[in-house]
Amino acid sequence: MLVTFSSRSSADIIMFGDIAVHLIKLMGHRGTIPSALTAEDVPAALAVLEAAMEEAKQVTEPELPADDNEEVTPVSLHHRALPLIKMLQTAVQDKSYVMWADNS
Repeated sequence: MLVTFSSRSSADIIMFGDIAVHLIKLMGHRGTIPSALTAEDVPAALAVLEAAMEEAKQVTEPELPADDNEEVTPVSLHHRALPLIKMLQTAVQDKSYVMWADNS
């Protein structure tokens, strides 16, 4: 499943479903898809997500086993969340909603 995050003040963001649901839950939402945050709810969701990402940076991510022929560099949850954080920040500035839906 792919999830698309949308806001009238930002370009769409597409994420894999498992990561998207995890980030949605970290924002304090139930994780249902489709759903949305009203403009009034976006600042609180942003604050909760940013706090969760600060905690996530403190935890070291486990190393993935690498194939002998290729180098694997895992992408941290914090880096995966950056586009969504930027979208939420822009939505706060523009007093806009953020919504998400299944894009499969």
